[in-house]
Amino acid sequence: MLNTSVIICTHNPRPDYLVRVFDALKKQTLPKEEWELLLVDNASTGRLAETWGLIWHPRARHIREDELGLTPARLRGIKESCGDLLVFVDDDNVLAPDYLQTARALVVEHPYLGVFGAGILEPEFEVQPPPELFPHLGRLALRRVSTALWSNNANDYVCVPWGAGLCVTRLVAENYPQFVRQLNVTELLDPRGEQLFGEGDVAFSWVSVEGGHGFGVFPTLQVTHLISADRLNQRYFLRLVHDRYFSAGVLHYLQAGISPCDSRSRAERYLRMILHGVKNGLFSMRLRWAASRGSDDANHYILEQKLRPLDQGRPTCQVS
Repeated sequence: MLNTSVIICTHNPRPDYLVRVFDALKKQTLPKEEWELLLVDNASTGRLAETWGLIWHPRARHIREDELGLTPARLRGIKESCGDLLVFVDDDNVLAPDYLQTARALVVEHPYLGVFGAGILEPEFEVQPPPELFPHLGRLALRRVSTALWSNNANDYVCVPWGAGLCVTRLVAENYPQFVRQLNVTELLDPRGEQLFGEGDVAFSWVSVEGGHGFGVFPTLQVTHLISADRLNQRYFLRLVHDRYFSAGVLHYLQAGISPCDSRSRAERYLRMILHGVKNGLFSMRLRWAASRGSDDANHYILEQKLRPLDQGRPTCQVS
């Protein structure tokens, strides 16, 4: 029998959201005896073990990880879990009732996949998003595919599963910590406090490919993503875009030797952004500028830290 571990990594969770997450897990069609539940308290202000009871689950445990950041929390969850299949659930993810049972079936049907996840990630907004955000809501880890997609090409980002309901086989999970140590930029992989970095999900797919396996997304795996009001404003989106381009620039340089440097002159970049703003609006132009600043900051970080690609044999773009 394929054992399953559900790992919830959370830092100062919203009580009403975490209740929804637990309620969805209580309704899973997979019997509770066939999966364990780990609640990883990632440096929350108050210890969650003192306020959140897990008596409703026969195989549940509280784990405290004091190093702030989603990556340390995930690494701790991997270390403490015993499942052959690990399912990472964020503290704002409501899984469909058949999620765990479907995930286990997919492992059997697609043994060549080391990482897979939800093909349908629908939002539940606390408030109606303002009109200028609508073209950019996909940045909030939303997705809808009509058919299964998978790949073993590390650059095929259409097929990369995201963190909400991320399913990882034990083999990939055991190789992931070593890969993170090789990168040696743990603080940039995933969200950490107020910083919104986010390439940890992609890194799982990289590890899967390096191990000879693939990754994919399936519409039969469905998650409702609870999106709070404080994420539905321009300031949050600008910070999100900057931080994601920063982390992506550094991580892609380390993994594939792809430099975040932009060969165009600053004047040319300004002109292109202004033209983009005329066509698409001021906020869209500001997002472009945030992305450009994130890439520039990544380039500076690479130089300051004297980073080098993991595979020195690959041709790289010269960082300058």
